[in-house]
Amino acid sequence: MDQAMDQAADDPVEQGSLLLQDQLCFALYAASRAVTARYRPLLDELGLTYPQYLVMLVLWERDRVSVRDVGTALQLESSTLSPLLKRLEAAGLIRRERRADDERSVALHLTPAGAELRDKARTVPVAIGEAMGLSSEQQATARHLLRLLTENVTRG
Repeated sequence: MDQAMDQAADDPVEQGSLLLQDQLCFALYAASRAVTARYRPLLDELGLTYPQYLVMLVLWERDRVSVRDVGTALQLESSTLSPLLKRLEAAGLIRRERRADDERSVALHLTPAGAELRDKARTVPVAIGEAMGLSSEQQATARHLLRLLTENVTRG
């Protein structure tokens, strides 16, 4: 019991620390900015922004997906997603098509150029993985913890 109390006394969260270095939110923010910045030159070569790349990842995983499903996968509102899709369509990478059985639903399809871009994009995860400098196990642990954090925060 004393050990648990000693650990709580050393825990900046338990103590209500307002030091920047003790804030998990800042560590997440700084890591996110650093990783996203590392993506930029790689994605510039593909003609994509980071959010557009995320949309393409969903479509490369499963072509012919509804706009709603893409929004759910990326945790984006349609007001944020729509401009991304318009730019990807204007670039000739995707096409939007109303479903015949439900006019309200729009399906997204890769164009041949969008499908071809997948092969060029295969170098991106490798380069980012190398830049992160984490082992496969560390990457898996980080993904697991970040997903758990997201679930916990969005649930509450």
